[in-house]
Amino acid sequence: MADALMTGFAGLIVLILLIAIRMPIALAMIIVGGVGVTLLNGTAIFMAQLKTLAYGQFSIYDLSVVPMFVLMGALATQAGLSKDMFRAANAWLGWLRGGTAMAAIAACAIFGAVCGSSLATASTMGKVALPELARYRYSGALATGTLAAGGVLGILIPPSVVLIIYSIIVEANIVTMFMAALIPGIMAVLLFLLTIAIYVMIWPESGPRGDPNTRAEFLSATLGVIPVLVIFLLVIGGIYAGFYNPTPAAAVGVFLVWLYGTFRGQMGLKAMRISLLETASTTGMIYLILLGAEMLKIFMSRAGVPQATAEWMANSGLAPMTVLLLLLVALIALGCLMDSLSMILLAIPFFWPVLVELNGGLYQMADGSGFGMSTEDLKIWFGILALIVVELGLITPPVGMNVFVISALAKDVPMSETFKGVLPFFLAELLRVAVLLAFPVIVLWLPRVLS
Repeated sequence: MADALMTGFAGLIVLILLIAIRMPIALAMIIVGGVGVTLLNGTAIFMAQLKTLAYGQFSIYDLSVVPMFVLMGALATQAGLSKDMFRAANAWLGWLRGGTAMAAIAACAIFGAVCGSSLATASTMGKVALPELARYRYSGALATGTLAAGGVLGILIPPSVVLIIYSIIVEANIVTMFMAALIPGIMAVLLFLLTIAIYVMIWPESGPRGDPNTRAEFLSATLGVIPVLVIFLLVIGGIYAGFYNPTPAAAVGVFLVWLYGTFRGQMGLKAMRISLLETASTTGMIYLILLGAEMLKIFMSRAGVPQATAEWMANSGLAPMTVLLLLLVALIALGCLMDSLSMILLAIPFFWPVLVELNGGLYQMADGSGFGMSTEDLKIWFGILALIVVELGLITPPVGMNVFVISALAKDVPMSETFKGVLPFFLAELLRVAVLLAFPVIVLWLPRVLS
């Protein structure tokens, strides 16, 4: 048993080294998982697993929602929804000092709700909003920092592909997780808007006021975004109301976005081809990472690493909340090495058993031990906290992926300026984590009410 455990921990070290040298995360997990199982149980066992592992992993019905939401986001990009959102948000907020940056945050939130991907949100909205921010002479730090931070809204505001994957890993209800994410997502938008307001109050020259809109321009911009809001309400509202589960909801969203793009003349054969190829590429990447994560999970389980870690944490004498904080800090650190989906797939299978053990096992005891909540509530609360700190990883120096995306678009702004601009939003996110840690009811209230 001790030899198997040492093999498991050695595998983790090798995995981190492979990721550090920029080997694709899926390939790194497949190699470590495959070699590990072979060392522990022999080649025959490993080959027997390969016969059914991929089919067993990908035939899960809940996974069918992933390509549908990815396709909805790809179609939304081709249909020009991002331009409509930014134009409307700028009409509402652009007249304020820092208003165009606030408009970029609002547009990122709405587009993230349709797209579900942080990197796609940052990239798409960056192309739309950067020229406007430059036209109004916003400082490079505020302009790029706003868009890098705004991109992280796509990971939490439903629908979110990463949230779906988390739900599958811990066997949570996807609809319940979508409900739990809504209020923390709105909190993020409001805190980011407040951050910009404070920023321009301290440095007024960094975010000038935009041009005032005429009544006709305001009405035109507002009417232009109504179809987008209708699509969001029909998809997410239909899920919350119980009209359909996430997979049919995603199909409805795909059809509505395609219909809207066709009506606008944006959904020709070229746009459809680009959307389908992007969906196939992204979905293939996600599924390959899922396969690698499952192979790694089998290896680690056979080596006893999750069980040993959970036992060590439970017997460490540390308070459950201290352990939770350490796990969240570890997720932020992982953000310097990998994308959000990879972080969730790699870390959650290790972290979740630890929290279950600290909470008193699968059924929480009546003596108030652990986190003072049921395992089901802990599953929801920890999921939202985990996704928020995964967001933080996307803008954490020195390897925040959203920062690199925006820097590639704003070539005239040094990356150091972008990190400087993203720091206030990073602090706002830490504040949100602290509030949700102190008041779990903020996460748990809406699922309880709607269910």
